[in-house]
Amino acid sequence: MSGIDAMLRANAGYVRTFDLGDLPTPPRLKLAIVTCMDSRILPSRAFGLKEGDAHIIRNAGGRARDALRSLIISQRLLGTNEIAVIHHNECGSLMFSNPDLHRKVREDLGADATEIDFQPFRDLPESVREDVSFLLSSPLLSPDTVVRGFIYDVHSGRLKEVQVEPAAVQK
Repeated sequence: MSGIDAMLRANAGYVRTFDLGDLPTPPRLKLAIVTCMDSRILPSRAFGLKEGDAHIIRNAGGRARDALRSLIISQRLLGTNEIAVIHHNECGSLMFSNPDLHRKVREDLGADATEIDFQPFRDLPESVREDVSFLLSSPLLSPDTVVRGFIYDVHSGRLKEVQVEPAAVQK
């Protein structure tokens, strides 16, 4: 069975007992989480969330620049005022460079992806600090937004907060 077919089968079972159609659109905790698309992370389970609690914004590496469009919508239209940036150990974004991936796309597909910054990183805590600082200094988010950064350990399931020096944030 294909992955999509397995998903459809599971959804049919979910629908039988579904009773959450009346949840409000704004998230209950006024929280947006930016995290990686890694399949080992199930944000609802790992972070104790239920449907309607938070916006979960996922992309390769859990990068804030990629998530900014969604975060603006989350704040301006749906009332969030806190953002958790969550990167993780053993992330694929630690394992390549832009030139590496540009070359692979060219070799595999004959296509040019050199205009794309895939936002890889080499230092996990530093990538979290960069993303938190980026969001705190963005004029596109409310100045009173609480932004905190974390590293998720894919082996233990534990979140560890990454401290960001106030001097690192430029307004």
